[in-house]
Amino acid sequence: MPADRERGRGAQLAVKRALDVAGSALLLAALSPVMLLVAAAVRADSRGGAIFRQQRAGRGGRLFTMYKFRTMVEGAERSPLGSYCYRDDPRITRAGRLLRRTSLDELPQLVNVLKGDMSFVGPRPDLPHHAERYDARQRGRLDMRPGITGWAQVNGRNGISWPARIELDLAYVHGWSLWRDLQVVARTVKVVLAREGTELPRKLGEPTGERPWPEQKRDAS
Repeated sequence: MPADRERGRGAQLAVKRALDVAGSALLLAALSPVMLLVAAAVRADSRGGAIFRQQRAGRGGRLFTMYKFRTMVEGAERSPLGSYCYRDDPRITRAGRLLRRTSLDELPQLVNVLKGDMSFVGPRPDLPHHAERYDARQRGRLDMRPGITGWAQVNGRNGISWPARIELDLAYVHGWSLWRDLQVVARTVKVVLAREGTELPRKLGEPTGERPWPEQKRDAS
């Protein structure tokens, strides 16, 4: 990359991080009543804490703890099915189904953005054992902070194959700009309101675009 272009990209990345910090702080303050209500609903609906924590691979493969509102019964990931689920999975709580449909379960990731683990926009953070299987080219997906939303999420989300998602994420990383981030944010609003790509596979073993590897089922988190 030419030196002047690299400097320009570095300046834009600094702006991106500043926007992440300011935006996440403002949204956490503004949405704190909503988040408290969601947390109360999660705890009232089933036994256990309101927050689900899971290790994910961040920028450069660095591990961090990602936060989400819990949508399954406490300890669901320790069942024989692990952390994968299907549409009629009895481990998904009533509150959890609503949170998944509305994407409200992602709100705690604003804390991850404020901490610097994530950004508003970027490739979705993958599970560590999946990231370990990336080839040299696919590891380019880890060159930027993972995002709450991303280019793949607004171009098919769960309805596209895992290889296609990786290609979309690589295209985002290589061609990144603040303008692209603004496009993703605007399209995310439409996707969330339309509830596009939120469906789980109908049953275990049914093909689904979010399966990271052919033999694995959709990650419940």
